[in-house]
Parts: sequence; C-alpha cells; structure tokens
Amino acid sequence: MKFCKKINICFFAAFIVAGLSGCGSDENAAIKVGATVGPHAQVIEAVVIEAEKQGLKVELVEFSDFITPNAALADGSIDLNSYQHLPFLNYFNNSRGTELASLGQSILMRMGVYSSQHQSIEHLPEKAKIAIPNDPTNGGRGLLLLAKAGLITLKEGVGHKAVISDITSNPKKLEFIEIEAAQLPRSLDDVDAATITMNYVMSAGLSPKENGIFLESRDEPLAVMVIAAREQDKNKPEYKKFVEIYQSQVIKDYLSASFNGTIEPAF
Repeated sequence: MKFCKKINICFFAAFIVAGLSGCGSDENAAIKVGATVGPHAQVIEAVVIEAEKQGLKVELVEFSDFITPNAALADGSIDLNSYQHLPFLNYFNNSRGTELASLGQSILMRMGVYSSQHQSIEHLPEKAKIAIPNDPTNGGRGLLLLAKAGLITLKEGVGHKAVISDITSNPKKLEFIEIEAAQLPRSLDDVDAATITMNYVMSAGLSPKENGIFLESRDEPLAVMVIAAREQDKNKPEYKKFVEIYQSQVIKDYLSASFNGTIEPAF
C-alpha cells in the first residue's frame, strides 16, 4: 500500500514537471507566419533574421495559393499571415464567416500603366491600343487606374468592379484589348500600353521607373498589403513586436536593396 502511494506521488510529480515544461515550450514557440511564394515570402525571410536578433522566434510557412493562408490562420495552423490587401481579407471574412483582422501594413504592390513605346501617359496617341487583364478583379482595377490617369471616365460607383461597358467617356478613342494577366508584359511590343500588376512586372523584369508611365497611388486599397491575425489574438505582445520589426528601418533598407523599386514599404 505504501509502495502504491509512493508510485502515485512520483507519477503526480512527474506530471506537474511535464506540465510546467510544456508551458515553457509554448511560450518559446516560434510564431508561424504564412506567406505566398515570391516577394511576400522573401520579405518574411528577412524579418525572420532580424527577429532572431531581437529574441523573437519566427517561422515562415509558404503557400502557393491565395485561399489557404487565410484558412490556415483561421483554424490556428499558423499565427499570422502576410500576402493580401484589406479588401481581400474582408471578402474572405464575409464569405467564410471568419474573424481575421489586419495588424498593420506591409508592402505596396501597385498596378501600373506600362509602355515600351511612350514616355508618359500624356503621350499616348489617339486610338492607342491599351491592354488590360481579362479577369474581373484586375480588369476593373486596370480601368479604374486609367480613369484616375484621366484617360477615361467610368459610371459612378463601379470602382474596381468596372467593365469596359462601364466607360462613359473615352476622349482619345482608346481601343481596349483584354489579355490574360500573365501575358500582359509580352504584349508591350504590340500595344501602346498595358495595365500590369506588380507580380507580373517583377517576373517579366520590368521596372516601374523605366517602363511605368502611371502608377496607382500609395493609398490605393488594392495596392496596400497587410499583416493579418485572428481577431482574438491581435493584441498579443509578440505579434505586435513582429509587426514592429516588419515595419522597421532594417526591412525598409532590405526592400530598397532587393527589389529595385518594384516592391516598396507601405508603412
């Protein structure tokens, strides 16, 4: 009987120690940050290095699509993600019933009007051929950009959901050609200009400074990427520290040195 009591006491003590040990490992666990393959993941890699210097463990988890990073954040598989703009985050919440929140801005990925034939937006001639993405979101975004450049006007309130039939005035009688977004850089020799998102600008080796004749503003909602967390976790000190490191001068310098103006800080 005494032997049993001794065994039980030893087992209980071991259980307590294991429990305390488990709590300690949770506190020291790395923050898992999801990002899509490409520039978002590259920036997180730089943040991982800087965070380690400041005593914060961060682990990059890469994704190849735009839905899974939010699904993984919602179910707790990761702690934060960095790959999307706020309108997409809001759309995901509304369509999936999730509660994900922005913790702060990350990088700018601006759409621009690019040309290999003309030096400025004003130099586009009458009846110029303008290529725009053929998908609904980026096609509307391209038309909105052209409206902000003063080339066309659109029906009031259509915003980035605009389609070609929403054009209400076209003083230069521009001709619009809808092309798959990935093929737009290749179209530049055949058209006067094209509206191209930054990911395809980068993959094609184009430069906003050399080839861009008009860019989205720095506060355009579709151009500003954000860092997201679950709503109930957004005030965690370690997450705030992550955002602080991301928005530091060190990462600004990294962006400047690494992306030749294609990716800029949004902060």
